[in-house]
Amino acid sequence: MDFDKELDARGLNCPLPILRAKKALAEMQAAQVLRVVATDPGSVKDFAAFAKQTGNELIGQSELPDNAYEFFLRRK
Repeated sequence: MDFDKELDARGLNCPLPILRAKKALAEMQAAQVLRVVATDPGSVKDFAAFAKQTGNELIGQSELPDNAYEFFLRRK
């Protein structure tokens, strides 16, 4: 999937991946896509809730082979 900006949040625990993603999205233009890679298992639920609360769209997520999770968020 194409993305405009990438955030590596590996090794960070809740709520840091969400806070860093929020900051990154604030610096982006509408409809741009942010890719986030995180290792916190709780981030799966966290990013779904974050997208719902903020109006940013979670357009994709997957589990990576190295026990990490990948999220794609489109800025509202």
